[in-house]
Amino acid sequence: MYLKKLVLINFKNIAQAEVALSERINCFVGDNGAGKTNVLDAVYYLSMSKSAFNMTDGQSVRHGEEFFVVEGTYAGDGGACDTVNCSFLKRSGKVLKLNGKEYGRMADHVGRFPVVMVSPQDSVLITDAAEERRRYLNAFLSQLDRSYLAAVMRYNAVLAERNRFLKGSSDEQMLAIYDMQLAEHAALIYERRRDIVERMQPLVAEYYRVLSGDRERVMIEYRSELASASMNDLLLASRERDIVNGFTTSGVHRDDMSLRIGGYPLRKYGSQGQQKSFLMALKLAQCNILAAACGERPLLLFDDLFDKLDTSRVENLLGLVSGDGFGQIFITDCNRSRLETILSRAGKRYALFTVEGGDIRS
Repeated sequence: MYLKKLVLINFKNIAQAEVALSERINCFVGDNGAGKTNVLDAVYYLSMSKSAFNMTDGQSVRHGEEFFVVEGTYAGDGGACDTVNCSFLKRSGKVLKLNGKEYGRMADHVGRFPVVMVSPQDSVLITDAAEERRRYLNAFLSQLDRSYLAAVMRYNAVLAERNRFLKGSSDEQMLAIYDMQLAEHAALIYERRRDIVERMQPLVAEYYRVLSGDRERVMIEYRSELASASMNDLLLASRERDIVNGFTTSGVHRDDMSLRIGGYPLRKYGSQGQQKSFLMALKLAQCNILAAACGERPLLLFDDLFDKLDTSRVENLLGLVSGDGFGQIFITDCNRSRLETILSRAGKRYALFTVEGGDIRS
């Protein structure tokens, strides 16, 4: 599967564009602020029905306009084509269609056209709080398992209700009902997260070894209170503390993913290049697992490819992802000659587009 054509209207700074894409490598070059990242975010929208950058739909409408349209035509391995249309109108909201038929629930679309994006903003997975790493796992697992997505949505809804209740009441009977509902969903969430991190660990280690030239060893580990107690027991043990604090202090909403290099925390001991290589390895492992589960190689989006990576690591990366194990690739960079030189040296065919002021030219 690959994205054959991309059509944009009023999407961020792009007034109108229609781009015929290569089934392998697509490069978008231009100055900062030209709109390169917006092209990749549009591709992400088509798979996930939302921005990759925690922006609202309204923020993705071009200034001075009332709507945007993002449309893509996908070609399958068997030759069949699917058209995805995502539109947003400020007065009425968002509509997502597959081959002209509107989805009843947008969640039903997630996972149909798998995508993985690597961006400089991914550094928050290393530098920021555990919430960012949970958000990453949720987005990843939602493409694999709709029951997981449903469990997370329901868990968060019950958690919000319980927290509101705790601010004004301490009724034990009502709290027991909330606890039972949270425990039901928490068990599935914990199991899926734990299992996916265990599957990712050897893949991340191997991809990092290749990217770094076998310089360091890395590890990821899922950490959860549920590893040593059931959700029901945790909630019961923390009930008095929850009542005093006015919110739920135990549960899978506090879980984390430990990232280590050479046995030490990556956040404190990893250089910028090591951290970026780790993130690349993490996303490549995600691609591997998505491809096996979905039967389709995900679209792989590299925003600002050279950010914090030296040339040797970029060449190692391109050598990896241009093989048969990976599918269609999108790359943005500010330096056209640098990108062309490395791709030519790798001997890979590619399509190159220039982006300037929201205008896209081949």
